[in-house]
Amino acid sequence: MIPIQDAMTTSIESATSQKNGGFGKLLLGLSVGLGVAAFFYFDLGRYLSLDGLKSNRDHLLAFTEANYSAAVAIFVVAYCTVVGLSLPGGAIMTLAGGFLFGSVLGTLYVNVGATVGATLAFLVARYLLRDWVEQKFGNRLGPIQEGFAKNAFSYLMTLRLIPLFPFFLVNMVSGLTRVRVGTYMAATSLGIIPGSFVFAFAGRQLGTINSLKEIASPNVLMAFTLLGLLALVPILYKKFAGRSV
Repeated sequence: MIPIQDAMTTSIESATSQKNGGFGKLLLGLSVGLGVAAFFYFDLGRYLSLDGLKSNRDHLLAFTEANYSAAVAIFVVAYCTVVGLSLPGGAIMTLAGGFLFGSVLGTLYVNVGATVGATLAFLVARYLLRDWVEQKFGNRLGPIQEGFAKNAFSYLMTLRLIPLFPFFLVNMVSGLTRVRVGTYMAATSLGIIPGSFVFAFAGRQLGTINSLKEIASPNVLMAFTLLGLLALVPILYKKFAGRSV
């Protein structure tokens, strides 16, 4: 009787855990969906545009000078929210960071907000979608998961450095892999430094910028691409070194 009771208890606990897990996923999905819907319903994107930043720059600068610590906290939390919900406006936020706090400190604050926000998006994607994706495409994803797990840091550095890959997409797709959270955060934090600095530095000349394309010139994009390819060197070295042996 005791083994049967234990089995029944285990079965009930498992069912309860699955039920609670399903409710948690539903609640988290609804929260993210409501946050995104509110952003577009209230047209908050108008504040995260180049014109919106320019028209409010005097007010933002005055507030920052009078309330520096509060301005830093608000900026980091806002950046984290934008990235965490995969909302548009990260480039404008980075320009604002450079304009308000300077190239170096602006890059630092952007890095904190972007890394934390990207990690939240990563964890949300992992919690909500990874189990379903693995059940649906597990056999086909196996080799990809294994390869990514072995070289996660280099792969992520490449994806972060090359601006051809949308930031939010890398966050979401990475969450579906088995990469460790610490590795993901480290690669993200280091990989976004060059791009963040370029935009933060440009933010110091905000009045002369008429389009984001002026910042992301072909030469700048090429430089980022070369940096991204350099991050793949360790992987290629291991691959060819293994063959030679």
